Amino acid sequence: MLAKQLIVDLYGCDSLILNDENKLKNISKEIVESIGGKIVEEHICKFEPVGITYFAVISTSHFSIHTWPENSYAAIDLFSCNEFDEKKIIDKLKKLFLANAEKSMLFERRVKTI
Repeated sequence: MLAKQLIVDLYGCDSLILNDENKLKNISKEIVESIGGKIVEEHICKFEPVGITYFAVISTSHFSIHTWPENSYAAIDLFSCNEFDEKKIIDKLKKLFLANAEKSMLFERRVKTI
């Protein structure tokens, strides 16, 4: 396997967290460091009246968060060449966003031999 991509939808999140740039940056740093990665570059786009898109190029690939505070919803994508425990990441994300439900998918990226 070359990499894993974890896609997580979080529901019932704290709306204040979802619309706070600094909290999203801190959450991102915590998640990325927990898989042994480092943030190389990050970009934040804040929408009016609410909502944020956060994207980070990380040492092992990328991490993104898209928020809809008005719906208490976050869409998160973690793509990494480092091995990680997806269950631990999901649990950590639920705790950090104060989410009451989640839906997730895991993709294992592989090279197909011809």
